[in-house]
Amino acid sequence: MAFHRRLLHFRSSFNRWSFSPGAREGFNGSFRSYNATLTPEQTLLQIVKEVKQDGADNLVMDDEIAKIRQEFNAAKQSFLKIPEALKEMPKMNPEGIYVNKNLRLDNIQVYGFDYDYTLAHYSSNLQSLIYDLAKEHMVNEFRYPEVCISFKYDPNFPIRGLYYDKQKGCLLKLDFFGSIEPDGCYFGRRKLSRKEIAEIYGTRHIGRDQARGLVGLMDFFCFTEACLIADIVQYFVDAKLEFDASYIYEDVNRAIQHVHRRGLVHRGILSDPNRYLVKNGQVLQFVKMLREKGKKLFLLTNSPYYFVDGGMRFMLEDSTGYTDSWRELFDVVIAQANKPDFYTSDHPFRCYDTEKDTLAFTKVDAFIPNKIYYHGCLKSFLQITKWNGPEVIYFGDHLFSDLRGPSKAGWRTAAIIHELESEIRIQNDETYRFEQAKFHIIQELLGKLHATVANSQRTEACQLLLAELNEERQKARRMMKKMFNKSFGATFLTDTGQESAFAYHIHRYADVYTSKAENFLLYPPEAWLHVPFDIKIMPHHVKVPSSLFRNQ
Repeated sequence: MAFHRRLLHFRSSFNRWSFSPGAREGFNGSFRSYNATLTPEQTLLQIVKEVKQDGADNLVMDDEIAKIRQEFNAAKQSFLKIPEALKEMPKMNPEGIYVNKNLRLDNIQVYGFDYDYTLAHYSSNLQSLIYDLAKEHMVNEFRYPEVCISFKYDPNFPIRGLYYDKQKGCLLKLDFFGSIEPDGCYFGRRKLSRKEIAEIYGTRHIGRDQARGLVGLMDFFCFTEACLIADIVQYFVDAKLEFDASYIYEDVNRAIQHVHRRGLVHRGILSDPNRYLVKNGQVLQFVKMLREKGKKLFLLTNSPYYFVDGGMRFMLEDSTGYTDSWRELFDVVIAQANKPDFYTSDHPFRCYDTEKDTLAFTKVDAFIPNKIYYHGCLKSFLQITKWNGPEVIYFGDHLFSDLRGPSKAGWRTAAIIHELESEIRIQNDETYRFEQAKFHIIQELLGKLHATVANSQRTEACQLLLAELNEERQKARRMMKKMFNKSFGATFLTDTGQESAFAYHIHRYADVYTSKAENFLLYPPEAWLHVPFDIKIMPHHVKVPSSLFRNQ
């Protein structure tokens, strides 16, 4: 009947047409071309044939939409309980070593370590200390408003791996391909809507020109830095004061660098080590095991010697059977190395006198055991030690300062990412895996719907189904995100399940990554560490298949 009604409408409209050559506007608003040599009757027959085809296509499309609706209804029923098969899925090891590039530990003869957040573990109190010292410096020295003194560090706001846009003042979470995470863009402490992101950036993808204005927040200062930037931007917005976003970044960065380089953070930590440092006998066990296996060890850090010495003494003071100086564990100890410039500069090494707190003037052409060295460069280090290429592995927490240089120099690299442990525990949780499977099912159904129906052909039933699918997907996204961080979600993943930009840098600069260096104790020192055969991007990620729900 619908076809006959359309045909009657066409017949009533037919006599009003003029059949001049060229394209004609069809009944559905599209343009169609008809042969000008055809008679009106022949043209009508051609139109009737096309209408019949359109009707057949619509019936097929309606049938496909009905099938997708049926699948969606069945899926919602399966969402009522967690499938038994999901509970039986293998769990990832929170303390495991995850491999981006195959690594044979039996080929590694030299182990190098950063100090902060690699050998030394800190409590969450450290971020508050850095935040408070930096904000005080900004008020006292940079003349920021006195009200900034009342700001408090919020550990629930930032994550590692964010970007700050110095031109527009936004904190961004980017995905593996450099696109803005829709729910991960903040101006101050306010999350921007998708519409606002579009108005500011035009598109979610960050182009090369826009990327020049971004700075990555990747090291252990990044939590304080992101939080303090956002708090100050929010203050200026609330006070309706004009400001340049680049000035805020420069001032916050300068303040944090000041309290670090002037030793304010170091002295604060050593004045109350029980509050800020975490004792860890496993570090000593790992290092001693390497020594017993005949491996060479070196410590390469930007921190000053007195700070490293005080921290190592505190962390190892309760270790059973440990009486020697921690320095004897290492073949070479280099402090204030000034990474990442260490890897590209020609700075000479200086021997440091620990008792007089002075630097010697004699040339360093050999590293003497139990001596401390300052500054230096990679070129001289390799000339003196003859430790070259893939026989060396370096452990560090900062992807750019610690690992990019060694990676380019041919060393093997191990990233220490403390958040990895907690994120894997969340990913192992049945609740998270349940939401992840739901998300994948909805994604598959949305993909089918978009492939079946073009934008111009969406019926009311199609629009309703599309809205319900998008709402269900958004609910699953929100549930997964808040399990990690209410503002930015997971460190390694976006809310859409893609790897983050931080994961991209891990993949690029770290041969292996883990939550703590001492996790290597769980593996034989001659182990061959292989990239998983079924890996997509990040080895510690597990995709929960949607088929688990269909097989209940």
